[in-house]
Amino acid sequence: MAKPLRDLHDVELAALSAAGGRREFGELVRRHGSAVRGLLRRMGAQPALADDVAQDAFLLAFEKCAEFRGEGTFAAWIKRIAARLYLRHRTKNARYISEVEQNEDEAAPAIDSAVRMDLDEALKGLTEPERLCVSLCHGAGLSHQEIASAMNLPLGTVKSHVKRGLDKLRARLESPAPHRSVSHVG
Repeated sequence: MAKPLRDLHDVELAALSAAGGRREFGELVRRHGSAVRGLLRRMGAQPALADDVAQDAFLLAFEKCAEFRGEGTFAAWIKRIAARLYLRHRTKNARYISEVEQNEDEAAPAIDSAVRMDLDEALKGLTEPERLCVSLCHGAGLSHQEIASAMNLPLGTVKSHVKRGLDKLRARLESPAPHRSVSHVG
């Protein structure tokens, strides 16, 4: 008797999908769809666009499933596909902000310290190029060189965006909220 789909490893599902298994690929979509849409939203896509690009990414992945060899995770593979599609979409529609450095002082508005900040909120505080580079590097697993190629930017610029973005994220996420006492609940 065949194992239920939920008991199969992603590599097994991908192999069965490559042989035309739509149900098996559906299981991969079920497992990884929300993570792909989340990455795209962190990269700056509005929810409807994130859904569209995720769908396109999964369609492309289904067509190219035979190319997935299991050397990395399926999640990382599909996120790379989605990230590249999103970048192409941005370039094609001329929505990408030209490579103009924003003044460091023009960072996002201060966030009320009483509000607990999460990663999505912290990412909104980065400039658009920083958010894209950090999301592609740490969310989609692309190398700096892959990001530079995908975004048509110099490698040094990508590295700067990633470093500045990470520094800003650390500062925002690690800074203690002023005027609040810290108490430990045990």
